[in-house]
Amino acid sequence: MDRPVVASRGTRMIYIGVAVVALLVLAAILFPSARRWMRAETAVDSTTLRFGVVTRGDLMRDVSVQGRVVASLHPTLFASGQGIVSLRTKAGSEAKKGDVLATIDSKELQSALEQARAQLGSIRADLERQKIVTRQTQLRAQQQVELLGLRFEAAQRALDRNQRMFGEGLSNKADLESAQDNVRTARMELEQARKELDLSRETLAFDVQTREQQFLRQQSVSDDLQKRVDELTIRAPFDGMVASVLVQDRDAVAANQAVVTVVNLSSLELEIALPEEYAGETVIGTPATISFNGREYQGKVTAISPEVANSQVAATVAFVGGQPLGLKQSQRLTTRLVFESKKNVLKVARGSFVDAGGGRSAYVVDNQIATRRTIALGATSVSEVEVLDGLQAGERIIVSDTSAFGNAKTVLLR
Repeated sequence: MDRPVVASRGTRMIYIGVAVVALLVLAAILFPSARRWMRAETAVDSTTLRFGVVTRGDLMRDVSVQGRVVASLHPTLFASGQGIVSLRTKAGSEAKKGDVLATIDSKELQSALEQARAQLGSIRADLERQKIVTRQTQLRAQQQVELLGLRFEAAQRALDRNQRMFGEGLSNKADLESAQDNVRTARMELEQARKELDLSRETLAFDVQTREQQFLRQQSVSDDLQKRVDELTIRAPFDGMVASVLVQDRDAVAANQAVVTVVNLSSLELEIALPEEYAGETVIGTPATISFNGREYQGKVTAISPEVANSQVAATVAFVGGQPLGLKQSQRLTTRLVFESKKNVLKVARGSFVDAGGGRSAYVVDNQIATRRTIALGATSVSEVEVLDGLQAGERIIVSDTSAFGNAKTVLLR
């Protein structure tokens, strides 16, 4: 029959040894985790964080903005006078330089031009008449001077005869004095006539000049009206495309009213809006990289607005080395302005940790523990930031927002 057998003491010791070994193994496994729990001030879910590795390489300090494609030449053509417009084109049509885009029938301008031409003809006739009067007056004055010159010569000869005759005793003193008086009178009349001739020339020249100025003034008015009448035929100023037609066919338009807008698609550029903090670093000539259809094209800043609007500064970027094919008006393109390029520097991916720590601290990750460390940051780019002090190449840090850590020195990453 079966009966209970008491276990030996050696068997119990084996069981105890196995249990002890199992406990030691379990403690070895749980000790690092327990140690991390003891070291950490708080714990967060690591799946909600973004990490970056500190590396060494080149860093370009830049800013990325959206640019809108516009034509550098996009004038709006206006009506030079009031009238009825006749359109010869439509929006989206190609136009060659000199093509007629619209004509304006302006009775008012045509009438003003005819009146100005008639007045110009009248002033021209008056000018020519004054020139004839001037020549006639000068001719008569010259004739009078020559006649008085002959009289003076005759009086001088008579005086010479009287002087000889008086010397020979054949003439009395009264005749001699009379001859002398005649010479003085003839000389005075001749001198006066010469002065009057000079004054007449000046007066007549002034009258002619006055009428010439009137003629030129009226000619300017006539030319201006003729130019405005010619501008009633609106022509394309260059090869391009009609961007928009601002009136309807047979509409009545006022003077200086916009009619059509023409763009030159061979000279496209980008309009960008820079954040205010980058305005001081952006100058004319700042290099830019423009992304289009998966490729990058080089450009440069050609103009910067002198004022800030809505915390932004408007600027213009032009292509360098020719623009790519296929660009369209008002198309949006990503543009990157490069302010500085640094070689062989420590850098890390840019993230919200820069703002959360004010650029003075970062959490370095080691064995699921993130430790806050004091750092110094330098230049920043669109995707990277320069590390000046506090980190080493190969270290892994948290680059996402760390403001929820509450300035904890150590954080456990679950």
